[in-house]
Amino acid sequence: MPDDLPGYLAANRRLWDRWTHVHKDARFYDLDGFRQGLSRLGAVEREALGDVAGKTLLHLQCHFGLDTLLWARAGAQVTGVDFSDEAVALARTLADETGLPARFVASDLYDLPRVLDERFDVVFTSYGVLTWLPDLDRWAAVVARFLKPGGTFFIVEFHPLLGTFSEEGAPFHYSYFRQDAPDRYEEHASYADAEAAVNLPSYTWNHSLGAVVTALVQAGLRIEYVREHPFTVDSGAAFLAEQAPGRYVLREHPPTVPLMFSIRATR
Repeated sequence: MPDDLPGYLAANRRLWDRWTHVHKDARFYDLDGFRQGLSRLGAVEREALGDVAGKTLLHLQCHFGLDTLLWARAGAQVTGVDFSDEAVALARTLADETGLPARFVASDLYDLPRVLDERFDVVFTSYGVLTWLPDLDRWAAVVARFLKPGGTFFIVEFHPLLGTFSEEGAPFHYSYFRQDAPDRYEEHASYADAEAAVNLPSYTWNHSLGAVVTALVQAGLRIEYVREHPFTVDSGAAFLAEQAPGRYVLREHPPTVPLMFSIRATR
C-alpha cells in the first residue's frame, strides 16, 4: 500500500461530504419522488434479493441512505454504513422525515468490525462502491464478518472494463487491473449534477472482476453466480446512449461488452 493512503482516503471523504450537499437536491436522486413513495431500486437487485420483509440487512457504502431506506420500505430491518459524516447525517434526517425504521452508522468500511458487533441475513452494496476501496481482501473479510451463516451477500456494480474508458470513450485508457497508486481525477462537478461547482480531487482504484470474485472466495463465501450485464444504469458518460428508461449502452457498439456485473454469494 502507498504510504500516503490515509491522505487519499481523507480527500475522498471530503469529496463525498461535499457531494452529499449537492446530491440532496439533485434530480438524479429525486428525493421528492422518494418522499412520495417512488422507488429507484433496480430490477437486478430486486430480483436477486426477492422478498426482504423481516430480514436484517446491512448496506455497506450507503451514501446518504436512499436505497437503504427503500429496503426498509420493502420490510427489511436495515443498517446503513458510510464514511461520510455529512451523508450519514442526511440519511438520519430522511429516516426521521419518512418515519422509516433505519439505523445509520458513520464508519470507514475497514473499521466497521470495531463499531458493530452483530451479523445480518443480507449484506448489500451497489453501484460505484469498489473503486473507492484500495484493498479488496479486507473488504471481503468485512462482508464475511457481518454475514450470518446461510446469509446472502449481493453486489451489483459497474464493470471494471468500464473503468478503463477515458472521459471521451476511448477504451483501455486506464488499467483494467489494480495499481498501487490510485487514479487521480479533478472532480469539478458530480456524476449526479454536471452543473455543481465542486473542484475537489478524487482517488480511485480499478479492480478486475477476477480480483473481486477471488477476494470473496478467499473470505469464505460460496459464490452462487456471477453475471455480466451489457448495460448500465449510469447515464453520466457521453459515450453512452439510453436504450430504455434507466438503461444505457455503448453509443457506438451496443451491446458488445459488459458494463455492469452482479454477484450473489452465501456464507
